[in-house]
Amino acid sequence: MSVFPPESASTSAFSEPLHLAVALDGAGWHPAAWREPGARPGELFTARYWADAVAEAEAGLLDFVTFEDALALQSSLADGPDERTDQVRGRLDAVLTAARVAPLTRHIGLVPTVTATHTEPFHISKAIATLDHVSRGRAGLRIQVSQLAYEEQHFGRRAVPLPDAESYEEAADHIEVIRRLWDSWDDDAEIRDVATGRFVDRDRLHYIDFEGRHFSVRGPSITPRPPQGQPVVTAAGVAGAFGDGTAAYGLIARSTDVGYVAVRDADGARAAVTEIRQARGSAGLSAQPLHLFADITVFLDEDAPAAEARRSRLDALAGAAYTSDTTIFTGTSAQLADLLQDWRTAGLSGFRLRPGVLAHDLPAITRGLVPELQRRGVFRRAYEADTLRGLLGLERPVGRYAAHPAA
Repeated sequence: MSVFPPESASTSAFSEPLHLAVALDGAGWHPAAWREPGARPGELFTARYWADAVAEAEAGLLDFVTFEDALALQSSLADGPDERTDQVRGRLDAVLTAARVAPLTRHIGLVPTVTATHTEPFHISKAIATLDHVSRGRAGLRIQVSQLAYEEQHFGRRAVPLPDAESYEEAADHIEVIRRLWDSWDDDAEIRDVATGRFVDRDRLHYIDFEGRHFSVRGPSITPRPPQGQPVVTAAGVAGAFGDGTAAYGLIARSTDVGYVAVRDADGARAAVTEIRQARGSAGLSAQPLHLFADITVFLDEDAPAAEARRSRLDALAGAAYTSDTTIFTGTSAQLADLLQDWRTAGLSGFRLRPGVLAHDLPAITRGLVPELQRRGVFRRAYEADTLRGLLGLERPVGRYAAHPAA
């Protein structure tokens, strides 16, 4: 299981299996991706488009895909809509998209994005529990916070942005409520005994009685415990953003199973891993497994000059050089494999790759990078588990209320 404690962030990491995920967003992460051949811009809001993308990722044996989402239109500006008409604007709901794709796939994990700042944990808990049931144990959740005033205007419930620390404290409470609600049904709460007329054992449903600064939730959930017990909870942190990144890293350390870090190089990855591990230790959670993935945007081609030329052409279409909150890799699959193996020594257990152009770079990952990693003996040749927790080497947890009588 490639869940490294701080002291093992060394070359011993090469003996651990490498985990790979792909972040799906529209036609790709470059703003001009929708104008590339094969991009299928007319199908971006269809189920078939997303089913095809996830099927390609599953054919490459990837651990999971994430679906980007937000509560306002995409914008190149930090303080409001940019009114641009030359870039993709609009998204399908990430949770509903994952649920639609779930019956069409068998092994790959499905991790939609949810904004904690403007959503209720009770609703998110049952939505992700439902996704886990529909996918038979392959659901995850990516929690993010919103600090955008123009997103708040869609709701009118309170003024934002909140202070950094408070936004992430609220997100931590959000996750805690979600996790308790998943546990509020014991695994054997459903009896379904036609002869006796008993469908559910009420003594195996539990009030969670959560009282915190941000939420007060009694429970129980209305959805039976998910097949995984606890679907995989993930969150992202960006070095140098949100102050010094401490608030986001603290959320990853205290509340998640997988954290994504946006860094520029191996040294940045090492610093992020160290900070998160130290925060996890301070929270008394060192013994609990935690995966840390680095985010990398990729433009892959048969040779490095071709990749550079393609990215330059996209930049010309967009009218500006593409920038990102993380490393932008431009080159070949072999060169990317070298980089991934180098960065692993920082204590990372995996990578979440952002395809610059989905139509081009996702197949380049699944048909170029994956075989290269397999030749090096660092990536699976077949799915070894049927649940996302299984793929990540995470045990199925026992429900926290199972040993206690109902209130």
